Amino acid sequence: MALTGKIETDVEIKASAAQFHEMFTHKPHHISNISSNNIQGVDLHEGDWGTVGAIVYWNYFHDGKARVAKERIEAIDAEKNLVTFRVIEGDLMEHYKSFLFTIQATPKGEGCSVHWTLEYEKHHGDITDPHTLLQIAVEVSNDIDAHLTAQA
Repeated sequence: MALTGKIETDVEIKASAAQFHEMFTHKPHHISNISSNNIQGVDLHEGDWGTVGAIVYWNYFHDGKARVAKERIEAIDAEKNLVTFRVIEGDLMEHYKSFLFTIQATPKGEGCSVHWTLEYEKHHGDITDPHTLLQIAVEVSNDIDAHLTAQA
């Protein structure tokens, strides 16, 4: 069983790629109000919102439990509506040596396609792939879409 892995999904939404991208780069602290079933809070610990190197602390609900993740923004590409977060502390580090979330929103017709990529290295082979986290990503994407399109 491979210790490194990569899982991906696409979510079609009605909001624009730029709006969705801005939510994860400059306004992640709003996500807890938009998708409160999944995200309980998002706080900036270091740096500025929307800048590479910023440290963001997430309180989220996963597999029936409240969890935390401290993440560093690794990359932002406003032209491609892409942001990458690296988990540096928190519950995921109990099972994974490394964990990266990449979110890219690509304009498509009236809205956009949001592509989520989760790349990880497990501590050992008995750890399952994080498909339930990918499901949370889909739910959060749909909640953000509903919020952004309701404002339009």
